Amino acid sequence: MKNQEDDHVDGSRRTWLVAATVVGGVGGVATVVPFVSSFAPSERAKAAGAPVEVDISNLKPGEMMTVAWRGKPVWIFNRTDEQLADVKKANNDVADPNTAKPFSMPDPDYCKNEFRSRPERKNILVAVGVCTHLGCTPTPRFQEGAQPNLPDDWPGGFLCPCHGSTYDLAGRVFKNKPAPQNLDIPRHMFASEHRLVIGKDEKGEA
Repeated sequence: MKNQEDDHVDGSRRTWLVAATVVGGVGGVATVVPFVSSFAPSERAKAAGAPVEVDISNLKPGEMMTVAWRGKPVWIFNRTDEQLADVKKANNDVADPNTAKPFSMPDPDYCKNEFRSRPERKNILVAVGVCTHLGCTPTPRFQEGAQPNLPDDWPGGFLCPCHGSTYDLAGRVFKNKPAPQNLDIPRHMFASEHRLVIGKDEKGEA
């Protein structure tokens, strides 16, 4: 029998399905935009886990967008130089800085670095936006400093609204949180400067 907590978790997992979201890095203001239909695979292909190609030409530094892949939200986050510096600052505060214990998929070899991104485009984080605790969808909290439900020295990152797990700007969970592991990083590659493919890389499909 499902309890109220389960219903809350299920509801949270459904909220991201309404639309893709672009989030401003400083103010945290969300603007709802439609999925890019010209790059979207068919519903049958998506259900089977087909790769998804995304146009990121309008993704400005400090902004994040969300697309669907294998029925899950995948974040594409264009980090600023300051945000990359915040990732380095968080190394001592996250539970698994090198993702030695992955969640449901190992980090691709090219993302086994502190930024968890491809070295040639280290500013671009591609992460599955599903909390590793009970599957809720964390929310962006990019602004640094004290704010509700976060420590006074908050460096910027993501907050899970269900049970308070927090992740840094590379999707690494902070110490002493309910979530046991870092967010998943799917295989991905850049088909061109502005076209990102999720679920496929030079070695084939995930």
